[in-house]
Amino acid sequence: MESEKPPKDLIVDVGTSEVRIALMENHRLIEFNTESSKGGGFVVGDVYLGRVKKLLPALNAAFVDIGDKKEAFIHYLDLGLYFSAFDSFVKDSNRNTNLTDLYSGIPLGEALPKEGKIDSVLKPGQMLIVQIVKEPINTKGSRLTAEISLAGRNIVLLPFAQKVSISSKIESKEEKRRLETLVKSILPKNYGAIIRTAAEGKNAAVLVAETQSLIEKWEGSFRKIASSKNVQLLFTEYSKTTTILRDLLNDSFSNIYINDEKICEETRKYISLISPEQEKIVHLYSDRKPIFDNFEVTRQIKSSFGKVVPMKQGAYLVIETTEALNVIDVNSGIRTKATDHEEYAFEVNCIAAEEIARQLRLRDMGGIVIVDFIDMDSGEHRNALHKMMQDLMEGDRAKHNVLPLTKFGLMQITRQRIRPVTEINTLETCPVCHGTGKISSSVVIDEEIERKLAFYVTEKGLRSLVIRTSPILGAYLKRGVFSNYISRWKKKYNIRLRLEEVTDFSVLQNEICNEKGEKLE
Repeated sequence: MESEKPPKDLIVDVGTSEVRIALMENHRLIEFNTESSKGGGFVVGDVYLGRVKKLLPALNAAFVDIGDKKEAFIHYLDLGLYFSAFDSFVKDSNRNTNLTDLYSGIPLGEALPKEGKIDSVLKPGQMLIVQIVKEPINTKGSRLTAEISLAGRNIVLLPFAQKVSISSKIESKEEKRRLETLVKSILPKNYGAIIRTAAEGKNAAVLVAETQSLIEKWEGSFRKIASSKNVQLLFTEYSKTTTILRDLLNDSFSNIYINDEKICEETRKYISLISPEQEKIVHLYSDRKPIFDNFEVTRQIKSSFGKVVPMKQGAYLVIETTEALNVIDVNSGIRTKATDHEEYAFEVNCIAAEEIARQLRLRDMGGIVIVDFIDMDSGEHRNALHKMMQDLMEGDRAKHNVLPLTKFGLMQITRQRIRPVTEINTLETCPVCHGTGKISSSVVIDEEIERKLAFYVTEKGLRSLVIRTSPILGAYLKRGVFSNYISRWKKKYNIRLRLEEVTDFSVLQNEICNEKGEKLE
């Protein structure tokens, strides 16, 4: 049942240069994304006006310039059924034309033949509207499609199309008829749509509002096309925050916490459009403690993105990523005095399977993944492990395939790769020694902090301060009840003094802040 699914929390940390997004399931990190808060980049879903650079008849494809250093790639089969309509619109649009009338008046014409050739449709220098379906990875440029789609929570809008398709997961024939009739009645000419599973049971007002919003987004690009026939970004997909909400929002989504008022309001507005009854789950986080520290995201990132990933019972994974494939080695660690090696190996492999399914989503690992499980002799155990891995991967939105274990204990998993694997360097250069390996004696760290305190109190006249430290240094400074350093300094300097522990700080790292939490230079 839907209500039995574990609750999900979305934690959004808005910084000055990037937005970090953590998806938690039962307080456990299962997805992590970052995006530049300043925009930019070549992201799945973005729509460009591109220029054909070179035809590749042998591959029945072409290279397209979309403004990236790496030339993007489009295959003939990705031009879409009604490419000629898109092509006519680009060629005929100009500033003196009513663009909405031009769009609705273009005939769809005959569909492109499946066995056609790229050089019969495209030529070098030709401008075309394209959408990124696969981000640039390593030396390869973006993969493109000219069959544009604008995905909403309930509806996927299809410009220059005439069909209305319905998700096969909606079983009720009556509901399918209702949705099809409703969507067909609100779609203008030359628009098609795919009705998503989430639309089941939604009232007309929600579907009308979302469809209108998607149409406005598409038609908002018309003026750009008409005013300049140069390579340019026409519009972007929603931010990763709203994309995750669009794809995952359901009754088990319990809370969304955002530490920025503007982004919080935008998210609340988006949810009111796609699922009004869930608007109340959006919360503005305003505590002094960093949002990722408060929800233990930082700690989980540090433990999950290293080369070695610890698991239960001392077992661990070793993860290596290369350009061709990803390799995961399962290690039992400190062996217990297990009397039955077979049962013990099966138990550790099951624990590993659960963590591997999480790691694939967390790091967004794609392509070929080879997992070296601990050897098991029992065919029953090998089949059970394969079935378990398939079940664990069911919640993964990326297309994937899990093959049975080979006789060498290797399992091959293929997973759709649409963007580079997420890599976070969990090793840090010590801010105290700056990589030299030498620091001031830890015995006098309290004296160094007190000297800084005395300067701000006596020289700057500040009466309310905050000391931010690592958890280890914080524990040292506040040990004891009456004799700890914090209490002593409060009394000695007659000031308000508060200690904040920051998970990201190294052992002896510390800084003095004003009462608003702003670092003092």
